[in-house]
Amino acid sequence: MTPVDGLLFIVLAALWGASFLFMRIAAPEFGPVALIGLRVVIAAVVLVPLAGRSLRLRERKRDLLPLVLLGVLNSALPFTLFAYATLSLTAGFTSVINATSPLFTALLGWLWLGDRLERPRVVGLVVGFVGVALLVRDRIGLKGDLARALPAIGAALVAALLYGIAANYTKKRLMSVPPLVASAVCQVGAAVVLLPFTILKFPAVMPSGRAWGALVALGVACTALAYVIFFPLIARLGPVRAIAVTFLIPAFGMLWGAIFLAEPVTPGMLGACAVILCGTAMATGFVGGKKARLSAEP
Repeated sequence: MTPVDGLLFIVLAALWGASFLFMRIAAPEFGPVALIGLRVVIAAVVLVPLAGRSLRLRERKRDLLPLVLLGVLNSALPFTLFAYATLSLTAGFTSVINATSPLFTALLGWLWLGDRLERPRVVGLVVGFVGVALLVRDRIGLKGDLARALPAIGAALVAALLYGIAANYTKKRLMSVPPLVASAVCQVGAAVVLLPFTILKFPAVMPSGRAWGALVALGVACTALAYVIFFPLIARLGPVRAIAVTFLIPAFGMLWGAIFLAEPVTPGMLGACAVILCGTAMATGFVGGKKARLSAEP
């Protein structure tokens, strides 16, 4: 890894970690649905011109419907679920749950695509989900609000599951589509699907300038710019090394939440995060086994 690639790697983790901070700021004012509807519109407006002539929609008719479906699975639904989760959970906590996405990807790859799971990877899956249980236990023990926390935690876990489904669907159906084209069309598809709900759910009271700023940062930096950085990294480093950015996202999610929102970072949360990341490293083959070939967007 060159110094430039290393810097881009850290910037990417910082951007994706910041997405949870920006959702935490903007979701209470916009509402989860309107926030994400506008987020994907902004991302699409930035990405479509960058994709440029590579789009060639006439030549990609057979891929349009799968790409729209991918936009729902990889953007519209999980983004909305994570935004809903940030109404009750801290940015750092939500970013840790996001780190379970590779666990779901590995599990679904085995169940759906027949990918081989060596014993260390099976152990990693078990360890990772034990970490999730510890994280939930710490959150409920800290706040004591089971009824409020569980729906938000469940929504975040379903979002991570959807990322796993999207990753395997991409591997099965869309590996031939250029990544930047896939990202652009996916954001357009997500925007079209969410448009009527965005109109219906747009807040009656105009959100503050702070919330609008968080929204723009979410769409431009954490979505469009992040994808522009991510795909060249895949080309230079390979998908397995590039996907390792997942391990740094919780660190930045907790850091930004602590700095800008004074969110608590408990020892239990750090311990559970370590267990989840250890399990993820094993389940994806980074330690203790053959590396899995994960190539879809996180």
